[in-house]
Amino acid sequence: MKDETKLVVIGRDPDANFGIVNPPVYHASTILHQSLEALRKSQAARAAGERVVSYGRIGTPTSWSLEDAVAAVEGGYRTQVFPSGLAACSQAMLAFVKSGDHILMTDSVYGPSRNFCDKILKRFGVDVTYYYPLIGSGIKELMQANTVIVYVEAPGSQTFEMQDIPTIAEVAHTGGAIVMMDNTWASPLFFKPFEHGVDVSIQAGTKYIVGHSDVMIGTVTTTKECWPTLQAGANLMGQTAGPDDIYLAQRGIRTLSVRLQQHMANGIAVAEWLTGRPEVHSVLHPALPDHPGHAIWKRDFLGASGLFSFRLNAVSEAAIAAFMDHLELFGIGYSWGGYESLIIFADPSTYRTATTWDNSNPLIRLHIGLEAVDDLIADLGAGFKRLNSTK
Repeated sequence: MKDETKLVVIGRDPDANFGIVNPPVYHASTILHQSLEALRKSQAARAAGERVVSYGRIGTPTSWSLEDAVAAVEGGYRTQVFPSGLAACSQAMLAFVKSGDHILMTDSVYGPSRNFCDKILKRFGVDVTYYYPLIGSGIKELMQANTVIVYVEAPGSQTFEMQDIPTIAEVAHTGGAIVMMDNTWASPLFFKPFEHGVDVSIQAGTKYIVGHSDVMIGTVTTTKECWPTLQAGANLMGQTAGPDDIYLAQRGIRTLSVRLQQHMANGIAVAEWLTGRPEVHSVLHPALPDHPGHAIWKRDFLGASGLFSFRLNAVSEAAIAAFMDHLELFGIGYSWGGYESLIIFADPSTYRTATTWDNSNPLIRLHIGLEAVDDLIADLGAGFKRLNSTK
């Protein structure tokens, strides 16, 4: 089946649910067993990694429905659901490391994942080295005997560097490390992580899976070899998500394909328009031919989402505020992936450590939603007028 079909079909079983189209929402904690023998069989099956309805936190048909759909489109073995994207990132790392281990982390990583490495893993004796996102095969020079994870994110969610993931994966596997990827930007529709050497794929389902800016949820999908470690780690840390949030994510994922196609079309149209604006220094969108990572994007990716950045020519803080503060269709807010357009100001120079970032050209990140492109362009155009009239 093609991905569009998988998104509609996988994780649903109307015949087992009185013909009802959508999977039931089980609100469950305690699960009753008919006998001591039944309880012991359930415990044994659970210990063997089988799916058993034995306790609400361990999983129910509600969570399995979403997990099956995500695993199917990711192309992985199985998926574990988490209560947020950050929980998915942090617990995925935690499941695979111990004190004395070493992680190689891209310098363009999602900020909260960086904070987890610096403020939590460091306390537990896990060493993290940040690397130049475009390092490619040069990552071999940073591999250590105790390197267990090479973490990639393509593109970076503010600066949009494209990483050569197959090359990095080959080096990592040769050195005995697994490759862990934050695949939220592309989603599994536009990047197939397991076809490019990734072992553990993370998504902040809060964003494109849910698609409506009203749920916190995360997913982690793995190869068959990595699954027992991930599942054990998640269960030991009590990681799960509430059934109502899972239900909303189920609802969102059914329309992921049509939404992403529109996000991509709108995003490219706005990005192309921005390239012609005199106020704009550069547009950081991998689908544009002049982006430094365009060749990698074209080789490895199947599409582009609605998230990208652009850099302004040198301008005052007051002018930036005048541009952003009175936009009618772009909300000022973090996260992305919902139906609405968003805008933030970012300063990568405040957190980059392996590389430096010249912030003389201010960075603006846009998430392009599902509004009409002409309306979005008109809104940004009015913003540039305010910027030009402010010193």
